[in-house]
Amino acid sequence: MMEIVRNTMVTLTYDLRIDDQEGEMIEQATAERPLQFLYGAGMMLPKFESQLAGLKQGELFEIRLAKNDAYGEVNEDAIVDLPRTVFMVDGRFDEELVAVGNTVPMMSGSGQRLNGLVLEVDDDSVRMDFNHPLAGEDLWFKGEVLEVRQASDEEIAQILSGSCGCGSGSCGSGGCGDDSCCSDDDSDCGCSCNC
Repeated sequence: MMEIVRNTMVTLTYDLRIDDQEGEMIEQATAERPLQFLYGAGMMLPKFESQLAGLKQGELFEIRLAKNDAYGEVNEDAIVDLPRTVFMVDGRFDEELVAVGNTVPMMSGSGQRLNGLVLEVDDDSVRMDFNHPLAGEDLWFKGEVLEVRQASDEEIAQILSGSCGCGSGSCGSGGCGDDSCCSDDDSDCGCSCNC
């Protein structure tokens, strides 16, 4: 049976909880909607990926990531006040979209896609938090390896070119932590592909 090594396609299920096995469940990859990724392509949190090395189909795993091995500490510099004018479209401020608690997709001046959580809206500005939703949290994964197979040259080329097959299951249940190419809510912790 094939082991998880570089350039293998890995399919797995997991429950993701905050802190430990008793913590709040925040994500689940099921057999119907598993996480699938190319091992060694940088799609996963490095410490998560390294702890999967050598596992085979059918093996169970438990992985605990300290916040510094996951999404880091909360960065206070990533909480900013932006002028309301930034959110104007055709001279109109969308109060349904830019409402406290909503996540708003945005783009930096350099073209980097960002998701910001709306913390506060007033007459002049909008306070946004651009930290990853799981910044400051220790993460605990418990799951099973469903399949390990050699990736085809085509799969490797497609994934490494930045086209991770979003929406096709290549990132499984969502699994795109940083650049949300497979998830609507961007809370998933798996890959950080740049589609």
